[in-house]
Amino acid sequence: MNIEHVRLFVRLASTHNISMAGQELGLSPAVASSHINKLEERLGVRLVHRTTRKVSLTEEGQAFLPHAEAVLNSIEVAKASVGSGSVAPEGILRVTAPASFGRMHMMPALKGFMAKHPNLSVDFRFSDSIVDLVEGGFDVAIHNAALKDSTLVARKLAVDKRLLCASPEYIRKFGEPKHPSELNEHRCIILHGLENWQFSSADGPINIKPKGYFKSDNGEAVREASASGIGITINSAWSAYKHLNKGELVTILKDYPLITETSIWAVYPSSRLLAPKVRAFIEYFSDYYGDPPYWESHLKNI
Repeated sequence: MNIEHVRLFVRLASTHNISMAGQELGLSPAVASSHINKLEERLGVRLVHRTTRKVSLTEEGQAFLPHAEAVLNSIEVAKASVGSGSVAPEGILRVTAPASFGRMHMMPALKGFMAKHPNLSVDFRFSDSIVDLVEGGFDVAIHNAALKDSTLVARKLAVDKRLLCASPEYIRKFGEPKHPSELNEHRCIILHGLENWQFSSADGPINIKPKGYFKSDNGEAVREASASGIGITINSAWSAYKHLNKGELVTILKDYPLITETSIWAVYPSSRLLAPKVRAFIEYFSDYYGDPPYWESHLKNI
């Protein structure tokens, strides 16, 4: 079986376009189509449905895909092992990350990462939606959450400290709550998916489900709404540290810290083998963020 044919099939499964998949590998549309035909002949099954606009995987193609990806991953690991670690990561690294975190804390680091690994090209997709790594053809995903999916392997890149914040303007106008229960009388800003707020106290956890005076599905929008005086909200330190340092936001209810298990994770499909390009990505960004991460180190007062 020709490995380049397998490589093309894996890209085709992600792009759903023979011309696009072939272009990524330096192949003309005719040659790319011929390679897929040869792979199907070699396997004795039809792997893709072809239409004038796009292609989709057949049932056999869907069954073959994870095995094809495992073969390519094994080859990358094998090349690195015989090179005694001297083989540089290469190819296309496909990453998906939350939009706000990606813009603020990944893009500034990307130039250094790509300079360190010149044989890698990077395809970044920013989305706040949960993405299927295998279906999307991604090598690694950045998650800002508590992990629950046991079919994925994860490496922690940084802690995600969360803070309850409000603007000085809001506090002057509406006052500062002294106990979590008082939040029910305040204007709270809710990030979709974070409707339940849990606080630690000497008497045990305190659960609050505040009324949403303003709601959004975007962390930066929630932060900006709070900084403008609209209400009280939960912010990640990585999102709010500049506003806190400038005095545009202040932390409140410091005696009742939020209970959270979230961190910044690099997640990849479960596998015994870790591709060199994924390993390089994880190691670089883990070192870049530091422990504690630089955004917490830069906080003056929280």
